[in-house]
Amino acid sequence: MLPREYLRENADRLRAEMPERFGKAGLETYAAVEAERRAAVTRLEEKRRRRNELTAGRGKPSPEALAEMKALKDEIRELELRTEEADGTLAGVEKRVPNVPQDSVPRGPDETANRVERTWGEPRRFDFAPQAHWDLGPALGILDFERAVKIAGARFAVLAGDAARLSRALIQFFLDVHVDEQGYREVLPPFLANADSLFGTGQLPTLEADLFQTREGYYLIPTAEVPVTNLHRDEILEASQLPLRYTAYTPCFRSEAGAAGRDTRGLIRLHQFDKVEIVHFVRPEDSNAALERLTGDAEDLLRRLKLPYRVVSLATGDLGFASAKTYDLEVWLPGMNTYKEISSCSNFEAFQARRASIRFRRAQGEKPEFVHTLNGSALPVGRTMVAILENYQRADGSVEIPEVLRPYMGGRTEIRRVG
Repeated sequence: MLPREYLRENADRLRAEMPERFGKAGLETYAAVEAERRAAVTRLEEKRRRRNELTAGRGKPSPEALAEMKALKDEIRELELRTEEADGTLAGVEKRVPNVPQDSVPRGPDETANRVERTWGEPRRFDFAPQAHWDLGPALGILDFERAVKIAGARFAVLAGDAARLSRALIQFFLDVHVDEQGYREVLPPFLANADSLFGTGQLPTLEADLFQTREGYYLIPTAEVPVTNLHRDEILEASQLPLRYTAYTPCFRSEAGAAGRDTRGLIRLHQFDKVEIVHFVRPEDSNAALERLTGDAEDLLRRLKLPYRVVSLATGDLGFASAKTYDLEVWLPGMNTYKEISSCSNFEAFQARRASIRFRRAQGEKPEFVHTLNGSALPVGRTMVAILENYQRADGSVEIPEVLRPYMGGRTEIRRVG
């Protein structure tokens, strides 16, 4: 969430300079309503001060004073109602205003304005026509989409045999690297969250259509970012505790309400998937460097798996609601003949911390400041499996297991159909 004083001075500028991001944020009348509120508050303070003067006098008030006091009571109540109404209007808008992009973020209406920052690895050249994972997996007997539809519906998958084991191997591999080598602290959070948690990270109220909600009012988490960031909601941390770096494996649940017609085949865009997340809490002056480190930690996994990828800066029109800057990692998928997002690494600056009231104190007695929060996918299990199946496939339909995963696969070197 952005500070009210910032929006007061910048609402019109944001709409004019970045209509692709702020044009539909409800800022059209923000400055006017905020000015009316301040004027009402000023008048309210004047009326209250005059009331106090009248009631502070000694002796019985004169008839004129009593009449003025009665009029003041009505005026004060009216001004209080106007102030409360304006506060409600402003708060409703503020909850739906996205974060302000950093100056380094490319300007543009949508993903066509995204900027490729760097690439790693050369896409493999095949001497046969590579298959997409939605053909490879069923042919190997390890992915079953038809039975998943029977069990739950569209956009679910059953992983069987080596796919189930590969999923488990990837989770363990990601966590081992993050914890043992990159210095993250592992947590296993709840997979349900309350509305306050979803508001804190920015999914509520604007992204509610993408969430699954239980009858009891809890939400199935769309990402571990939600419970992990909210570990420190309503807390004041000490500067000596920062930076804090967490990693967590969780299943994730998304309704994909706005994704009709996109990536409907295979494992790319499911209602339920597994993911390992990394989250940072840092001092404001350290957050830009933290984004580079966090992104590098996700890239490290792709390099160890020897999967070609590129790093893309998201444009203002493609940036997530809470993000000030985001790098997407896009992995090469030969079966689909395209790069596809596999990780999103974002710096939210103080946006989430302000919504969730996560602060830190630089020294004893000093006023608390908001921390900066960051998070990244490192990595989603399903999309990583897609990349492995498609990049490591062989002409006979078998799939080589990446070397770094073989210890997690019982020493196996390949996946072949059994039976």
